[in-house]
Amino acid sequence: MRSQLRKSKQWRYSLSVSYFVPLGKADQARPALNMPPYTITYFAVRGRCGAMRIMLADQGQEWKEVVVNFEDWMKGDLKATCVFGQLPKIQDGDLELFQSNAILRHLGRNHGAYGSNNKEAAQIDMMNDGVEDLRLKYAKLIYQEYDTGKEQYIKDLPSHLSKFEAVIAKNKSGFLVGDKVSFADYSLFEVLLNHQVLCPACLDTLPALKAFVAMMSARPKIKAFLDSDDYKKLPINGNGKQ
Repeated sequence: MRSQLRKSKQWRYSLSVSYFVPLGKADQARPALNMPPYTITYFAVRGRCGAMRIMLADQGQEWKEVVVNFEDWMKGDLKATCVFGQLPKIQDGDLELFQSNAILRHLGRNHGAYGSNNKEAAQIDMMNDGVEDLRLKYAKLIYQEYDTGKEQYIKDLPSHLSKFEAVIAKNKSGFLVGDKVSFADYSLFEVLLNHQVLCPACLDTLPALKAFVAMMSARPKIKAFLDSDDYKKLPINGNGKQ
């Protein structure tokens, strides 16, 4: 699988980047061949778009990116057009969505990654909310307490991760819920990748989570995306800490 990168000017000082992934054949709820590609608007970091990019790659979707320069963002023109004054934004045809977890849920509905029934969908929502709690703890460390709180955060991390370990250990599929991948799996996978950079040994005592990361990493389209320059060139966080 090869990524193709195209660059063209969008707003003044902003850069549009297109990353194309060959269309997959499985679980394609969205009629991809008849619809324009998704467009993601965000900064030049993995950040809040990490999970959705991995999900789109795994689902064989084509998408474009508008990369926003932070200095231009601070001018306020683009921010004023955002419902909550925040990015990321995704454009899906005539639908414009903000809030990263709302975007993940939308993609989950589009691509059959929201469980097989209402019960599973509710459980996936629950697990994704748990991932969000972990992500917020991580963000607080990175942006507020990195120099003073890193040691304690790593010490407390097994307790936070043990909840996910228990859930995955009980599910023979290796996923959080049911027998197929969901948007919550992509979100957990991405946040675990970030934690393995912060603390490479963080999963050594958590065999189910370690196997989960290995399983997700081995999915062919995810592996190709994680190996691509388009992924590797982006920092995890906006302040350079990781």
